[in-house]
Parts: sequence; structure tokens; C-alpha cells
Amino acid sequence: MTKKTKFVFVVGGVMSGIGKGVVTSCIGKNLQVRKGTIDLIKIDPYLNIDAGTMNPIQHGEVYVTDDGGEIDVDFGHYARILGLDMKKTQNITTGQVYREVIRKERAGDYLGHTVQVIPHISNEIKRRIREVSTFKNPDVLLVEIGGTVGDIESLPFLEAIRQMIMEEPEEDTLLVHTTYVPVPDHLHEAKTKPTQHSVKELRGIGLNPNIIVCRSHNILDEKTRKKVALFCNVPDEAVFTLPDLESVYSAPYHLDKQGLGELLIKRLKLKLSPPDWKEWNELIDRYENPTAKVKIAMGGKYTQLVDSYISVNEALKHAAAFYRYGVEIDWIETEEIEEDPQKVRILEEYDGLLVPGGFGYRGTEGKIKLIEYAREKDIPFLGLCFGFQLATIEFCRHVLKIKNATSFEFTSSGDINSSNLVIDLLPEQKGVKEMGGTMRLGGLPVKIKENTKAFELYKKTLIRERHRHRYEVNPQFIQRIEEKGLIFSGTSEDGRRMEILELPDHKFFMASQFHPEFTSLPWKPNPLFRGFIGAAIERKKKRES
Repeated sequence: MTKKTKFVFVVGGVMSGIGKGVVTSCIGKNLQVRKGTIDLIKIDPYLNIDAGTMNPIQHGEVYVTDDGGEIDVDFGHYARILGLDMKKTQNITTGQVYREVIRKERAGDYLGHTVQVIPHISNEIKRRIREVSTFKNPDVLLVEIGGTVGDIESLPFLEAIRQMIMEEPEEDTLLVHTTYVPVPDHLHEAKTKPTQHSVKELRGIGLNPNIIVCRSHNILDEKTRKKVALFCNVPDEAVFTLPDLESVYSAPYHLDKQGLGELLIKRLKLKLSPPDWKEWNELIDRYENPTAKVKIAMGGKYTQLVDSYISVNEALKHAAAFYRYGVEIDWIETEEIEEDPQKVRILEEYDGLLVPGGFGYRGTEGKIKLIEYAREKDIPFLGLCFGFQLATIEFCRHVLKIKNATSFEFTSSGDINSSNLVIDLLPEQKGVKEMGGTMRLGGLPVKIKENTKAFELYKKTLIRERHRHRYEVNPQFIQRIEEKGLIFSGTSEDGRRMEILELPDHKFFMASQFHPEFTSLPWKPNPLFRGFIGAAIERKKKRES
């Protein structure tokens, strides 16, 4: 029998980037450890249809779902903390909403009515939220609204949830407000005024928070917490602090110790089991009490924003924790390697090199130099997507001696030389004009050859991994490459596209055309990352002996 799904809305105030995604995940985990079922929606007020065409420096990485969605970075937090398999329809944007309303208007669906933000836009938002609630019919659907209260683009979404709160029974909705409480260095005192103003802004549009989660560097003292409660008109028990923590995975339990889980059950009138944090706390212990650390160099060009590679960073941590190790990640700006090639020797200080995904020519020659050095010096190497393509180019240049081996991506239409085009455009991409949503996207099967490192790691001949690319290894070069010792140990199911490469005589030299970081979980690290970190640990021990 279909049960009634309850709704928890999470909004943010003061400023963006304070961790609403983590707070949303914490709420979900508090329900999961009590045997509650949950699902999620992230609402992004930008006009883009999805995150696929957005620069990682501006918005963080693009998270890829199994069904081919290019969606918001916060879905990575949801997946890693909650283990949910989410769909692209669970990321709602302003662009999607307005596109659908305009489509209906053109089709005459509104029967001559003047189309307005209220009720037509707000109704479409509510329709999408309620539609997702029917997918798995969870006990609770968590809905995070991106941006900051007060942003003009967020208003239609806030109006929609105001209406939903009015339309649903009182015990079936909950509004959680995440704010930032600064502590100025010259005062050493927590300042609650920004939070008060943020709540005032919420009230001005008809919303009253039921719970306030305060982000701050440290736990707020009782006096400050009571002040927030008094001036924001919520009970003392409904004000929580989420301080900076050693591991993001500590956050759910940290909030439960303050009473979040019990308050959720009480306020939503849920009948759930007592919390069982045993397995989760054992996992946290592996993260917070490592026996040692490995040092990994990351060669990239989006190094200005940590969120550019957040799933890669977390996948490295998952694999390190598997061995009860920590991981220190240094981002190497590859354009500096191009300016001074001798700087490539910095790799001697590291236990492994990872070259992640990316687009465009800038910085690629520096990445190729790093890959060449790792291959020649037997330093563990893992390449992802673009890193896979660059590893192929490097091998062709320096082992096959194909002068200026390159990728279709780096050539202009009038300057294509088939004799050195080792990475070519996928056939189905030829003629594609639009950039958004047109790549080879989502979860696809990968066939693995037996008696290879890939088979040793995955322990199966058919796997499923997530893709996001337009280019492939040019089939004309595959035989020549393998004759020189590089093995394509993973291919598409029909054998047409190369998916994994490896060097058998190397300590660990592997790369994948797919993105293994999107399927890595804290309790189940992706096999490629696990193998890479295992090799890095061996190198570390050898260097220190």
C-alpha cells in the first residue's frame, strides 16, 4: 500500500557554500540509521537546464548519474553519505521549469489563461517535487533549495514550498534553515545578527523555520545557541551547530548527538527504530585514525576551486581508508610544468600521480610531461577520462614515436592530420551542434579481459561505470599501441571503444575512459582507486625503508 511521504525542505542563509548539501545528507542519514526510507531532490535556481555546460571553477564538478544526468555537485555528498542511486530528474533547475511551462503554453495547455509565475511556475515546481516523491514512495523526501534566501532567482521555489507547507498536514512538512555564524578574529565572539536577518528575510516571504543548523568554525556555546533560538523564534532544542570537522562523514552522528534525529521523529511523527550507528562509527574511525598517510599529486588546471575535483578527492580518501591510511592531496598546476619542464621532478616527492578529467588544450602538455615521468620512473599513475586520453597520447609520442601525437579536441577543422590523430571524435558526435547533454553519458557496461590488472581488481568480466566524454582512442592505432606493450584491458561491450589501459610491467599504470570516482563509496571504494592507493602505499614503504 502506498504510504504518505513527508517533506523536509532545506534552505540556506547568510551566504552560499556553507554546506546545505551536507546538512541535507545528515538529516537523511539520521533517518536511515533508524530504518527510515528517504529520497532526495536538489533545486538549483540558475537558468541552465543542467550543470553540464558550467565551468567547474564557477560551480564545482559536474556529478554524473547512471541514467546520464549532468547534475549538481551536491549529489556527490548525497551519494557518498546516503548511498542513494539518484536520477537526473531529481535535480530541478529554473531552466527546466520555465522550459516546460513555455512548452505547455505553446501547446495551448493553459486554455487561454495569462501565464504567470504564480500559479503556473509554482505549480510546475510543486508537480515536479511530488512526482519524485512517487518514485520510491519514501518515508521522507528531502528537498534542498540551492542559493541563499534573498536571492531573486530563488523566490519562485520558496513560494512553491510555502504553498506546499500550507497544503500538507502540519506533521508532514519541516523547514530546516542552514546559516553561517561568523566569529571575527578580532572579537573572538560568535555573531548571530546575520542569522537573525536571514530568518527575517524568510519570514518576509511567509516561511518560518522549524529547525536552524548553524555552520561555524567551532561549536556554539549555550548562550549563543539560546540567543539564536530567542531571536529566530524556534525552541532551544531546534538550534544545532555543525562545526568544521576532520571528516564530513562525522557530521551526521555529530548532529544526532545534539538531538537532531529525535527531533525529526518527534516533529514529523514518524514511527522508526532506535538509531544504530555502529557500522557508521566504525567507518568514521578508519577516517579519523589512520596509521599513516600517502601523498598524491593531482595534475590539473581547475586547481583554484577544491570542489572542481571533489568526487576524485573523496574516492582517494575512500581507498586510503580501506587500508586504514589517510591521503594528502597536492594540486599541481600543470601550466607551471609547461613553463619549466624541470619541475616535473617534483613527482619524486609523491607516492602517486593522478590526472583527472577535464576539457581543452590549456595545461595538457604539462599533464603529458607528468604522465611520461611517472611511466619512466615507475611511479603509480591513475588517469581518468581526459587522463586516459592523455596517457594514450603520451605513450604514442614517446614509445611508438608518433611525432606530435594528438587529439581531435586540440586541432582545428582545417589542421587535422590522420597520421597522428590517436584520439578521435566519437563517430556519433560528428555533426552534433549543441554542447549540453550531448556527450556519451551515464552508466554503460565495460567488458574486462581476464589475466589483467583490471580483472584482478574488479574480479569480474563485465562491470558498469559512468561516462562523460566525446572522444575515443582512434581504432586505427589500437593494434600498434598494444604491440608495444600497452594493454587495453577494458572495452565497451561490443569491443569497439577502449575503456581501460594498463602497463603490465609497471608497478601501477592504469587509466579509464570512464569516471570511477562517481561509483566510489566510503564503505566500498572503487577498485581502480583501491588498486592505485595500494600501489602508492607500497611505494611509500619502499621510499621510507
